[in-house]
Amino acid sequence: MQGGGNRAFQFGRSKAKLISPDTPKVTFADVAGADEAKQELEEIIEFLKDPSKFSRLGGRLPTGVLLVGPPGTGKTLLARAVAGEAERPFFQMSGSDFVEMFVGVGASRVRDLFEQGKEHAPCIIFVDEIDAVGRHRGAGLGGGHDEREQTLNALLVEMDGFESNEGVILLAATNRPDVLDPALLRPGRFDRQIVVDVPDVKGREGILRIHAKKLPLADDIELALIARGTPGMSGADLENICNEAALLAARQDAEKVAMKDFEQAKDKVMFGTERRSLVLTENERRLTAYHEAGHTVLGLKIPGLDPVYKVSIIPRGSALGITASLPEEDRHSYTKEWMEGQLAMLFGGRVAEEVIFGPKDITTGAGNDIERATAMARKMVMTFGMSDVVGLVSVGDSEQEVFLGRELGQRRVVSEHTARLVDEEVKRLLDTAHERAHEVLKEHGDLLESVAHALLERETLGREEIEALERGEALSPQPVPASEEISASPPDPSKQPEKAPPPLGLPGADGPLPGPATSIYEAPDHNSEG
Repeated sequence: MQGGGNRAFQFGRSKAKLISPDTPKVTFADVAGADEAKQELEEIIEFLKDPSKFSRLGGRLPTGVLLVGPPGTGKTLLARAVAGEAERPFFQMSGSDFVEMFVGVGASRVRDLFEQGKEHAPCIIFVDEIDAVGRHRGAGLGGGHDEREQTLNALLVEMDGFESNEGVILLAATNRPDVLDPALLRPGRFDRQIVVDVPDVKGREGILRIHAKKLPLADDIELALIARGTPGMSGADLENICNEAALLAARQDAEKVAMKDFEQAKDKVMFGTERRSLVLTENERRLTAYHEAGHTVLGLKIPGLDPVYKVSIIPRGSALGITASLPEEDRHSYTKEWMEGQLAMLFGGRVAEEVIFGPKDITTGAGNDIERATAMARKMVMTFGMSDVVGLVSVGDSEQEVFLGRELGQRRVVSEHTARLVDEEVKRLLDTAHERAHEVLKEHGDLLESVAHALLERETLGREEIEALERGEALSPQPVPASEEISASPPDPSKQPEKAPPPLGLPGADGPLPGPATSIYEAPDHNSEG
């Protein structure tokens, strides 16, 4: 019985791990793409090493620091770097470690964690994914006195209660700051909130250099070029690209990792793995080629859109083809004109099917495009105030779920009249984009034909080949090896659907080149539900 009692007593002890001095250290030299966050945290470390430098002027040690940012941006890595740089005791714990099936255990673990911190002060306590325990208090579905709320109350008291925790800094990380309780975020608890966002092009290059140090690189590697081609990617994505490039090189028994390995790895991470073993009929290949050609022509001929850098009809992941655009520079805001152009480009695949094969032979391949276009149009009307009819009003429903601790009656109510206006405006935006796509493809039907035939022959087109086709230049023949399971030969007319008309060859004229945001247009499996 006594042994069981001891185990029960231990149950309320904190699960925090004390990082020992012998643990391999991560330092700020191992972190790139988060210069502002590093600067803020360096000040915290300096505060720990020499508190008198700041306290002599009346300043006090920050109680808590919250790292906020999307997944994969390096929040936990920054915390590990703080542990390596601080040379002070560092306790590490996950927010989910506080939660147990027994009432009172979470609060007990919070108290025990801070007791350990006081014994080792000055020290740092790091709680990863603090939103698991720090969510907004409210009725929810579990009442106001559930285990999670008791744990949160204990955390609030320990951070700024009657007893002082001088010398104990709480460092926490989350990618959902919107669900945290306001009492947790006020000054005196989390004095500082440090945003760790996705890196810019310079930060991406720095991250690639850190991970590439471990790889034997060929002479043709241009990390700056890879960084420019990966906008919006997090540090975790870039690390994955470096790892995939090394695996691809090893698979080919190469001694060094070459630029082509990085390009293939980037495509694999962004678009999925090639499925060359998937055998498509000639009609499916032809449908996919015109679908992707439609996206490509819209991307080339609508002013202001990002340049199309790759289009392919090789199946990847769940898609039969992809059209990829990349910005020439990082973009942080979007104009109404740009978004309307994106809507038209999303409809390019469906409209190409209508123009080439007729309205009765359209396919399910545009299902994903229509879904994304509808979501974008709804955002334009409901969130961004880009509708003159609805006006500058935010009419979106709250996205908070009741079981996460929000009040049952907190969801926003929209009148039937407003909801009808929103639906009408969304439909108008989509219809306008569809009509615009139709006009562009009718005008540039010859370019649509050129891109589609080049795709059937080569399966993948790069930016230089796409630009050559736009200039009206013929590409040199490049037949696909006979060993390929998917034939690249021209379609056999006898195998086409009876109602599919022959390709149209409409005269076209060169339009303005697009300007500088990242978009990937996929043609999902035509056999799937659209």
